[in-house]
Amino acid sequence: MGDTLKIVVLVKHVPDAQFDRHIGPDRTLERSESILSELDEYALEAALQLSEARGGEKAGNQVIALTMGTADAANALKKALQIGASSGVHVTDEALAGSDAWATSLVLAAALRAIGDVDLIVAGMASTDGETSLVPAQLAERLGLPQLTFASSLEVEGRTAVIRRDGGTTSDTVEADLPAVVSVTDQINEPRYPNFKGILAAKKKKIATFSLADLGLDAGQVGSAGALTRVEQAEPRPARTAGTIITDEGDAGVKLVDFLAAQKLV
Repeated sequence: MGDTLKIVVLVKHVPDAQFDRHIGPDRTLERSESILSELDEYALEAALQLSEARGGEKAGNQVIALTMGTADAANALKKALQIGASSGVHVTDEALAGSDAWATSLVLAAALRAIGDVDLIVAGMASTDGETSLVPAQLAERLGLPQLTFASSLEVEGRTAVIRRDGGTTSDTVEADLPAVVSVTDQINEPRYPNFKGILAAKKKKIATFSLADLGLDAGQVGSAGALTRVEQAEPRPARTAGTIITDEGDAGVKLVDFLAAQKLV
């Protein structure tokens, strides 16, 4: 492994937050309008900075984007390649539909074993659809690796990963030997945008595709069958109702305070 790094970044194809979310007949989120999860871009940027500090891809460093999902999830990988990832890995199988965090971490762990010799696994602090923040920790447990979560900064010194975790009033420095799993917050950096050169270069980069069979898994371990959680019922969000209008007749301040007090907001 030497001084170079082989980094895998977990990326996810998620519903675009600019549009309303809809639950499909199978009680899972519809993903027709989906994009690379915004929080995953911070993880990708952190990985690229580590790679570039060591000479980048030309020096033997690798930043591999890994995702699981339908055929459309390849779009998240393509965006990651345009931003700068060196290659992509796509786990796709019809049986994956309905997988929760538990089943997702099982599949990702198998994919990481198939990739092999990974120095660092970097993820966002949560996905913007499920927002569980569970996968990095579950993945670390499945792989028997140390976990460094909610990192506001990330450095690799020799064979040691060092993060800063910011709390409400304090900051902690936490470190672990490589290989390790790290999740980063949206305070760690400013993600870059794909440029024209990166978009052209991405067309030549490879995306490997794995099925469940390729990873030694079966349908009963994933999807709804392998999930520990399930959606029992889903209903559309109620339409917004008209708000309370306070007319200023010299006592608007008093009326506002009374309203807030009635709502137990003050």
